[in-house]
Amino acid sequence: MAKPKLALIPSTVGGSVYSVLPSNGDGDFNFSRASAATRINAQGLIETVAVGDNRLNYPLLDGTVQTCPHLLLEGQRTNLITYSESFSNAYWSKINCSITQNAVISPDGTLNADKVIFNNGQTTAFLVDYANPGTIGTYTASIFAKAAGNTSMRISGYSVEDGETTVIYNLSTGVITSGASDGTITNYGNGWYRCTYKKTFTGLTGKQFQYCRTTGTGNGVDGFFVYGAQVEEGSYSTSYIVSNSGSATTRLAEVCDGSGNASTFNDSEGVLMAQISALANDGTYRYLSLSDGSNGNNVRIFFTPTANQIIFEANSANVLQAAFTYNGVDVLLNNKVIIKYKNNDYGFWVNGFEVGTDTSGSTPIGLDRINFDRGTGATHFYNSTKQLQYFDSALTDSELETLTSWMSFSDMAIDLNYTIQ
Repeated sequence: MAKPKLALIPSTVGGSVYSVLPSNGDGDFNFSRASAATRINAQGLIETVAVGDNRLNYPLLDGTVQTCPHLLLEGQRTNLITYSESFSNAYWSKINCSITQNAVISPDGTLNADKVIFNNGQTTAFLVDYANPGTIGTYTASIFAKAAGNTSMRISGYSVEDGETTVIYNLSTGVITSGASDGTITNYGNGWYRCTYKKTFTGLTGKQFQYCRTTGTGNGVDGFFVYGAQVEEGSYSTSYIVSNSGSATTRLAEVCDGSGNASTFNDSEGVLMAQISALANDGTYRYLSLSDGSNGNNVRIFFTPTANQIIFEANSANVLQAAFTYNGVDVLLNNKVIIKYKNNDYGFWVNGFEVGTDTSGSTPIGLDRINFDRGTGATHFYNSTKQLQYFDSALTDSELETLTSWMSFSDMAIDLNYTIQ
């Protein structure tokens, strides 16, 4: 196998995203985010990362932290809840329940998770927040929850115009028992789950989210533990935004670009490989590009508004030279993808298989940067990246197959979410 000219294997938190190759720093990415943010660290705990530092996020699989971090890039989001960890605060309406503060260790590893206790003899009990943004649209609520005698939890959304819809979560088995199309549940270990719920509001009269018990009668002792509530505009939940100071808190968008220079890349032939996963099928375009900083000369790999669709394309002198659309993959998983470019010899690979070719295209000129965007600073590639490699020659089919395959079945199972029995 040829040696890559540029290789990114995320390994260091800092103000740049550092490449392994080239060793002189030419392959490092510029990085910016003008706010703090959170990540999952190597111990599997939620951790705040300082303004301007990148996020190496360690993925969780069935509640167990994995050893290889990914570079996490997200767009701007605001947590509309103003007391995301202080459930005893008057911001939260407590109906037939009470709060014990700092009752258990939370997913950030400190004693700051509260317990919701359901009042004796009550069949209905819940927390309510009114994170009202003043605009209609789609919002996603999320909360970290852990069983404390009660194992069934409900998140509901309500407005007068839209009525109430509900998702029910089992905090013992980690499954959604009702309303799965509008929710997710993710195992964070030690009995904690992050439960999410999506609702589209066409009107905002009386708008609220409720976090409730679902069955039985309260005994004044049992309930569940809660931490890190979040309501954000959008069709999916993003990383936790700490918002506990009495006002909504915004995590600003991340920018990652400028890796390499004209001496790094070969206009005549090359290979761009990435192991990437989308954050959601959210109906947007998200680009990874090797380019000259314009729309005119580039090779690109991007997710599209069509669910689970990847497009590979190359442009030279503002003319589309090669393109292929692939629909046979779950973009939420850690897929290995490649675009090979050479005059009249383009190849497109996904997870060990050549999925398409194009034999009639010229190559782009003036290539001098890799950006997590379309090359022009727009349409950013918000995603999770496990690795990225660039080769300045067109590899053989055997080499491309090896590069997009896995060294072991267990590694493949982790990346593609297989169950090993």
